[in-house]
Amino acid sequence: MPAAASISTLIVDDQLSMRALIRAALIQIGITNIREAPDGEDGLRALAARPAHLVISDYNMPKLDGLGLLRAVRSYEPLKGVAFIMLTGRADIDLVARARQFGVNNYLIKPFNTLGLKTKIEEVFGVLE
Repeated sequence: MPAAASISTLIVDDQLSMRALIRAALIQIGITNIREAPDGEDGLRALAARPAHLVISDYNMPKLDGLGLLRAVRSYEPLKGVAFIMLTGRADIDLVARARQFGVNNYLIKPFNTLGLKTKIEEVFGVLE
């Protein structure tokens, strides 16, 4: 069982309010090592500079969308093992299929709640302490 506080997380979303909601939910879960990026390009730069254990990324963003970020993370050797949860407002089966094809660990449909986010994280990391 990993300790929630030991999981470093990068939130990537172009909406400041959504980043704040995700941050608040993570803190409730016990994940406190949190960084943020406003789009996929900044997220990729942040990960390259300092990898995280978990990326929670929106799908629909300017510059580099969530699928583009996922593909870049999976194709860059030092980041291949980073857990990746895609957050989307669309329950689109094609999007989910493409995300799975590119190696997403899990996905979460907006709107979400803290318990739903915790469940998705635990499906990737196992039960959190």
